[in-house]
Amino acid sequence: MESKPETNAGAMSMAARVQAIRGRMAAACARVGRDPREVALLPVSKTFGVDAIREAVSLGFRRFGENRTQELVQKAPALSDCGIDWVIIGHLQTNKAKEVARYASELQSLDRLDLAQALDRRLQQEGRAIDVLVQVKTSDEQTKSGLEPAGLIPLLREISRIQTLRVRGLMTIAELSDDPAVARRCFAALTQLRDQAQAQGIEGVSLDRLSMGMSGDFEIAIEEGSTEIRVGSAIFGARDYA
Repeated sequence: MESKPETNAGAMSMAARVQAIRGRMAAACARVGRDPREVALLPVSKTFGVDAIREAVSLGFRRFGENRTQELVQKAPALSDCGIDWVIIGHLQTNKAKEVARYASELQSLDRLDLAQALDRRLQQEGRAIDVLVQVKTSDEQTKSGLEPAGLIPLLREISRIQTLRVRGLMTIAELSDDPAVARRCFAALTQLRDQAQAQGIEGVSLDRLSMGMSGDFEIAIEEGSTEIRVGSAIFGARDYA
């Protein structure tokens, strides 16, 4: 779920938009007694070009989220001088594992064993390892991707044996709703699942990170324990999908 940026966002500079977001992040942390340094901001650069990403780099960002490997393959070589760590956050088909293994530093949408195995084969060929977050489905929306909660522990046990994949945490996308309580339930559910999984003490699995919250709901996500929010339009401005 990602809302449109505020009406005056287009007239603001990117630096001003980022400052405004960080202010809202700090306020959300303050409401629940958290340190703002506990929450990272991941710019989502899908549909935005090289110039916009370079501007964000000039503001200090070095990690960028992309939904589609097609865009990653185009942007990564053109921005190779920027020292960017690319993060895939969109649903990934197994036949796209090659691109992720070659260009990405992290995958936040790992949701099944066959994808983990495909990534492992490609990563071994590349001589690389990457961080992964397991995407869990916390809503009943049919259009949402992610692992069913009941499958989390079994999947974590399986991928803990794969040396090319470093399990760092969990990710979710809240249900699209005008009711803030709906998003809150999704985020609270992921935090609870993380706590349950941590109690299992699975060797080689770290679940310190919770990637949840986007432009329209990140303040709620922070209040429910998010350690990283994924923000696109509120940083870069309105997207042109044409």
